[in-house]
Amino acid sequence: MITVLAHNIRSMHNIGSIFRTCDGAGISKLYLTGYTACPPRKEINKTALGADESVVWEYHKDPIKLVKKLKKEGLKIIALERTEGSIDITTFKSKPPLCMIIGNEIDGVEPDLIKLSDAIVEIPMRGQKESLNVSVAFGIAAYFLT
Repeated sequence: MITVLAHNIRSMHNIGSIFRTCDGAGISKLYLTGYTACPPRKEINKTALGADESVVWEYHKDPIKLVKKLKKEGLKIIALERTEGSIDITTFKSKPPLCMIIGNEIDGVEPDLIKLSDAIVEIPMRGQKESLNVSVAFGIAAYFLT
């Protein structure tokens, strides 16, 4: 079982894309937290193309409480973020059940969520930019972890 926690995602188009990728990658559940918008919204549906109706999802205001609950249920928490000591996702090995945390388009995964994570993975960047769009990064990571 692989789940995803999307925290403070600003763009509803990114949320729609994340729903669509969850459907394609067979993600068990998508948790939307913080100020992340929730369906039904036409802006989400535009990129989700119906995946917002096929993917199981829940909204939780507080991601910290949710992560602590998921850890008690036995899920490994994996943050997708570039930090000191983060692991290249192409070499990362972990078996489900797990929950991947993705964060805000500008600020990334919040430090408090990083601290609660069992592992932090990053996508290697070979150009001049230090990051990818959150929905693109999630798509890459989802297929590495599934």
